[in-house]
Amino acid sequence: MSETRDRAAGGPSVAGIVLAAGKSSRLGRPKQLLQLDGQPILDIVLANAGRSLLANVILVLGGDADRIAAAIDDHGQQLIINPDFAEGQSTSLHKGIAAIGESAAGAIVLLGDQPQVTPQIIDRLVAAFHESGSDIVQPVYGGSPGNPVIFRRTVFPELLAITGDRGARDVIQQKRDAVLRVPFPDLSVPLDVDTDEDYARLQAAWAYR
Repeated sequence: MSETRDRAAGGPSVAGIVLAAGKSSRLGRPKQLLQLDGQPILDIVLANAGRSLLANVILVLGGDADRIAAAIDDHGQQLIINPDFAEGQSTSLHKGIAAIGESAAGAIVLLGDQPQVTPQIIDRLVAAFHESGSDIVQPVYGGSPGNPVIFRRTVFPELLAITGDRGARDVIQQKRDAVLRVPFPDLSVPLDVDTDEDYARLQAAWAYR
């Protein structure tokens, strides 16, 4: 991954933050390591990010960090450990933002249990971010908004104000007039995994992709 690749999309760099620090308490085992075609879900997420136009990718781990880090490949990601992960998703988002550095114009927040987010989805969102100048860029899958979402650096203070086990949904709602929604009419909302039933649905969708 390089800034040269990212600038090919028409603007300054966009960083990726992969949130994968949760305890998977509802599942009872690390969902990051669930397998699809013999590959951990998180490894697929990182491979997709690594093949995209993102300048760099920051992986935030927390629960079972050593075990998870040992099971995934090196796709060029920078590993950050969040010791406060039990306090909620906001703490991982804060750690990721702090690791970005000053050169990135914005960051795309990727979830570590959404392997259906392809490099093509990421690249289209990055291109829209550069072309539009919007503060927030969000995909819309067949009419339903989803992830991942890009946030311009000017929005970082509002993201850093989030507390507890909350993501950026409230910020997106509060700044809805500043959100560019990019349509993906032929795609369904990427599945995530919180339960065994979710995993079964993802396996079925993966088999027919």
